[in-house]
Amino acid sequence: MLTIGLFQYSLFCVNIKIRVLSQSLVTKELSATSVTFSECGITVYSNGRKILLDPNRGIDCDLVFVSHAHTDHLIRSCKKILSSRKTKTLTSRETSMIAHARGFRIDDVTQEYDGFQLVNTGHILGSKGLLIGDDLYYTGDISVRERAFMKPAFIPKADTLIIESTFGRPEYVFPDLREVIDRTNRIISEMYSRGVPVILLGYPLGKAQLLTELFSHWDPLYVDDSIYRMNCLYKDLGVSLKESMQVSLAEKTGLLMRQKPWLMISPLGRSKTTWLLDIKEKYGAITIGFSGWAVNHRYRCFMGTDYAMPISDHCDFQELIDVVKLCNAKKIYTSHGYSSDFAQSLRKMGFDAEPIQQKRKRQVKKDRSSRFPDYSLDDYINK
Repeated sequence: MLTIGLFQYSLFCVNIKIRVLSQSLVTKELSATSVTFSECGITVYSNGRKILLDPNRGIDCDLVFVSHAHTDHLIRSCKKILSSRKTKTLTSRETSMIAHARGFRIDDVTQEYDGFQLVNTGHILGSKGLLIGDDLYYTGDISVRERAFMKPAFIPKADTLIIESTFGRPEYVFPDLREVIDRTNRIISEMYSRGVPVILLGYPLGKAQLLTELFSHWDPLYVDDSIYRMNCLYKDLGVSLKESMQVSLAEKTGLLMRQKPWLMISPLGRSKTTWLLDIKEKYGAITIGFSGWAVNHRYRCFMGTDYAMPISDHCDFQELIDVVKLCNAKKIYTSHGYSSDFAQSLRKMGFDAEPIQQKRKRQVKKDRSSRFPDYSLDDYINK
C-alpha cells in the first residue's frame, strides 16, 4: 500500500494467466503479458514492451493507447511524454483527427501494432478498445446499443478483462432508445404548437452529433459553434449529418425569435450558465438534457433543465454484465465510475473481480448513500 498525503493507493502487479505476483513496486518476473495499476493509470507489459492505457500522465514507455477523444482521456494522456525511447501512440484515425481539432496533439500515431488489435467499442466516433492477443481486453468507454450511425461494440474473448463501470450500479438501467426519442419528439411537438423554442443539451462530442441525427426532422435547427465544428468534422469522416446554422450567426442575423419555434443543440455543460439562462429568458425557450445520469430523478434538478432524458453513450448496468459474460474472462478489473460497486456485484455472481482504485483530481468524502459516483459529474458533462 502506497500512502501519499491524505490519499492511499494500491500499486500491484498481476500475472494475467497465473496469479498475483507481487504488491511491491518492483516485479521480479513477468509473463508474456502482465499489467500494473498505479496513480498514473494502467500499464501493460507485453513481450518486453511497456504500454500505457489512457494514462493520467506521460511516463517512459514504448506505446500509449488512447481509446477515444473525450477530454477525460486526453487532458493528461496526450501531453508530451518525456521518454528515452521513441514512443508511439496506438489509436484510431478518427480519434487522432478529433483530438487535433480539439487542440490536443497526438504524436507518432499508428493504427497497427504487432500483437495488438483495435476493437470497436461503440462509444463515440473512432472509439476503440485494445485486445492484446487472447490475454487481455481493455474496453475504454463502451456501448453495446446501436444509436443512429453508431454501431454497437464488438466483444472479444480474453483471459483478463479491464472494463469501465461508469454506470456500475443496478439502478442504472436505460429504457429503450425508441421510447426516449418518442417522448422527446412529443415534447418538441407540444412546444412547437405553442411557439416555444427548444434547446437540446448534450456532450459536445458524441452526444451532440447523435442529437443532430436523431432530431434532424425538426426545422429550423441551430447548433452551438463548438458543436458545429464537431459536426463538420464528423461529416469529413463520413457521417452524414444535417446541415445546420451556427447559433452565433442565427442570433446575429435575428433568426432567434420569441414565440417562433426553433431547435437548438448546445453543450450540456452550459445548462446553468448565464448565457443559456439569458437565451431561455429572452426567447422563452425550454431545455431538455440528455445523459445516462437522467435515470436518476434528481438529475434534472441537479442540472437545472426543464426535462431530462436517459440517452447514454455508455453501457448500463445490465449491459456491463452482458459484456463480462461475452468476454468470458477469468479475471475482471473494473475502472471508473462505480468500480467498487460493480466489482462487488460481479463477485456475488461468482466472477473473480476487483476494482482499480485510481487517484482522483480532488479529495472527495465518500457518501455510500449517494446516487452519483464519488467524483464530480463535471468529468462527464464537459467532455
